[in-house]
Amino acid sequence: MLPGLGDEQVRALRRVGRAWGRVSSPPEVWHRALPVEPDLGAFPVRAEAGSAWFGRLVPLSPLRARSLGGRRAVEPAAGAGAVPVGAGPAGAGAGAAESVRRLLLGAPLASSAFVTERMRKLVALPVLSADALSSVAYGPEAMLTVLVLAGAAGLAYSFPVAAVIVFLMLAVGVSYRQTIRAYPHGGGSYIVAGDNLGPAAGLVAAAGLMTDYVLTVAVSIASGIAAITSALPGLLPWTVPLGVLVVVVLLAGNLRGIRQAGALFAAPTYAFVIAMFALIGAGLADAAETGFRPVAPPALPVTEAVGLLLITRAFSSGATAMTGIEAISNAVPAFRPVEWRNARTTLSWMVGLLIAMFAGIVVLIHLTGVVPHSQETVLSQLARLSFGGGWMYVYIQAATAAVLLLAANTAYNDFPRVLSLLARDDYAPKTFLRLGDRLAYSRSIVLLSLAAALVYIAFEGRTDALIPLYAVGVFLAFTLSQSGMVVHWWRRRDPHWRKSLVFNAVGAVLSGLVLLTAGVGKFTSGAWVALIAVLLFLLVTTRIRSHYTAARAYLRLRPHAVELPARTGAGPLAPATPAGGVRAGREAKGAKEAEETEETEVIPGEIHHLSVVAVATLDLAGMRTLAYAASLGQPALAVHISTTEDEERRFRAYWSLWGDHLPLQTVLSPYRAVVAPLVHYIETLHRLNPELTLTVILPEIVTRHRRHQFLHSRTAARLRRALRHLPKIVITTVPFHLP
Repeated sequence: MLPGLGDEQVRALRRVGRAWGRVSSPPEVWHRALPVEPDLGAFPVRAEAGSAWFGRLVPLSPLRARSLGGRRAVEPAAGAGAVPVGAGPAGAGAGAAESVRRLLLGAPLASSAFVTERMRKLVALPVLSADALSSVAYGPEAMLTVLVLAGAAGLAYSFPVAAVIVFLMLAVGVSYRQTIRAYPHGGGSYIVAGDNLGPAAGLVAAAGLMTDYVLTVAVSIASGIAAITSALPGLLPWTVPLGVLVVVVLLAGNLRGIRQAGALFAAPTYAFVIAMFALIGAGLADAAETGFRPVAPPALPVTEAVGLLLITRAFSSGATAMTGIEAISNAVPAFRPVEWRNARTTLSWMVGLLIAMFAGIVVLIHLTGVVPHSQETVLSQLARLSFGGGWMYVYIQAATAAVLLLAANTAYNDFPRVLSLLARDDYAPKTFLRLGDRLAYSRSIVLLSLAAALVYIAFEGRTDALIPLYAVGVFLAFTLSQSGMVVHWWRRRDPHWRKSLVFNAVGAVLSGLVLLTAGVGKFTSGAWVALIAVLLFLLVTTRIRSHYTAARAYLRLRPHAVELPARTGAGPLAPATPAGGVRAGREAKGAKEAEETEETEVIPGEIHHLSVVAVATLDLAGMRTLAYAASLGQPALAVHISTTEDEERRFRAYWSLWGDHLPLQTVLSPYRAVVAPLVHYIETLHRLNPELTLTVILPEIVTRHRRHQFLHSRTAARLRRALRHLPKIVITTVPFHLP
């Protein structure tokens, strides 16, 4: 999270430090003036913290003070209990809310636990392939829904169209194996297209992906609810509420983290695969008794003649069975080592299962003469023909509904990853970069849930209305990704590059054909909505990038633009007692502790100050905040919360380059949180030194337009809410206005 400084910025930092040295007291004066010992201890690392649930969950305790001057520093008050590092505002109400949150989502996980949260192949297959595998429940039906418009003559083309779709599955699957080999650290469409075709192409691919992920959730849930209502028609009026309830369940499950979501969603996916092969096997056995003679379909009204447009529309509709193929290549880092090898193996399993189930369902449809029906899905009709209304029919419908409802989990794994990449490149708010307590991108998960729920409600949970929107985004991403890989192999020319180029070129051409067909043939049926969504996404992300670029340029260190503190002469005001004396005095007073912590000061001389400056980066806003704190003439302490040891080392190195003019305390937070560790540090400082008035000073970016304010941190407001229950703590901000 700490941006690196280039050579120009390093030179500017040194010049600013020399300017500070001419107007400020020497660093040792500021250090001697501190009325406290700033090193209060550390948060427990994974090896020191308790563990539960097979070592994967790490219960956290507050900042642990070390022994100081031969005495043990004051511990938390009795009954305070352990406070998770990721906890929010303190207080009774917040404590109850935090307890409920931990009950539902679980305890925080240390960053070091991310390795143990990786997925093995048998878990990754259902988690990342549920979308693709479950699409056989609606892909063949979507193809037949178009062909049936031409009656029996149209249905005659089901085999050729399905054969082309199977070939497309194979070609795209093999091409994504090449992508994983070329991008072993994760090669989704955004990365591949951006690296090889330019940033604009990468952003367009990301737009297609983000649209596809939202629609994946909506379509999967709509199809799952349709499977339920096929078996239980009485639930048809409850289609929308049931779908929204499923979104809520998915939201809660994914907020608990990657591995637990995988365990939750593995059983339905495997149950569905077993159900499909049981259905295909039973159907083929029944057909064998009649010599595999196909049953003629019922008489169908002809509303459209067989033509190229009809066939291509059927092809693009059936190709929706391919959605989700990219998920594995985009999530390579989520696998256990060796990541790329396990990802390629899992992708091969997925493609093999997908082709087998898709082809088997199409063959059964041809042999049984089943056609789409508005009141019952094709899979339900096939299951009734093979098993009647017995327990096996119920099992197939239940497994189909479960996997369709949970297939949206693929989007919940990939949507946050892509959004974090966009935030890394300044195309999305920086808040989407941060992992939550459970090693999941919590904010992205919430955003996806809200967007999918709105789409589902807007289209009343109807699969046939959502399908036309579906193909545009996913095949836009497929086309750009495969085209990018063609350029990649042409440039690199690694061993066997010609074979890889051919595979990717075939995938690009076929994906482009589907994209063109879906965009033109289904434009009036709803594809225009997806196109508008892509254009809006491009508009918003480019505007966000422009704002961040302008803000970064304005915040860059420029020696003549940095404000310096007024000449401090003899240095900060001397504290009432030497460092550590306030703490020793508090321990000696004993019974007067309650009285001493009361806010009874009525004259200036009774107030003992300490300014605590929260510093994230050494830019213009940070420097102005440090200058403001130094100009007050009171003891000052800078505090930096580091989320990694590398960040802590780099910040201390930059601080030394600047000149170490003010005392600095870095706090390592191994749980990715920033605000909560700062709150706990200040709370501990207050407990140890209740006579001090702590003034917490931090920079605040103020934008010209209010719509840009959410792109920047709102730390001050969160600190006020978290610390308002403590006496003698003042939160103040130093505004820095962007032009």
